[in-house]
Amino acid sequence: MRIGIIIGSIRDGRLGAGVAEWVAAQAASRDEAEFVVIDLKSFEVPLLTTAVIPATANRQYESPQVRRWSEAIDGCDAFVFVTPEYNHGVPGAFKNAIDSLASEWQGKAVAFVSYGADGGVRAVEQWRQIVVNFYMVDVRAQLALSLFTDFADGGFAPQERRVKELDNVLNQLITMAGKLS
Repeated sequence: MRIGIIIGSIRDGRLGAGVAEWVAAQAASRDEAEFVVIDLKSFEVPLLTTAVIPATANRQYESPQVRRWSEAIDGCDAFVFVTPEYNHGVPGAFKNAIDSLASEWQGKAVAFVSYGADGGVRAVEQWRQIVVNFYMVDVRAQLALSLFTDFADGGFAPQERRVKELDNVLNQLITMAGKLS
């Protein structure tokens, strides 16, 4: 089983890369799945402007960046979305990247590791409404990181309890992904 840990921010100075690397490091000791970090920023997914609806594109996308993104996503059985909360919602570039594909997401499990002033919980609430459109199954547990208690000096410095919380998220994700495969 291959689980993609998606860095959902493309901003300069973003915090998500540090969070995703920490998630990957914590997951590295597990042998139930292979975990791979997928950095959205490296794909340079363009704004969705094509007249062809992704759900009808049959993975034949016009943009080479979207084709690369499609291959990366299609190669995973489940996902951890590392998502910031921007203005009480999901980050626009990540939402655009999700919308640029269709069948690559369908029927796969997803878990959320969020961060923000209130732990990114409002972004996760929105993600749960979005992913259901792709018949994705989201796990109940989530890891909500606070900008005030889990970050210091511009970097990620999680509270000690976050390791156990992440372990619970990953346990649920692996179990759900196994049921869906």
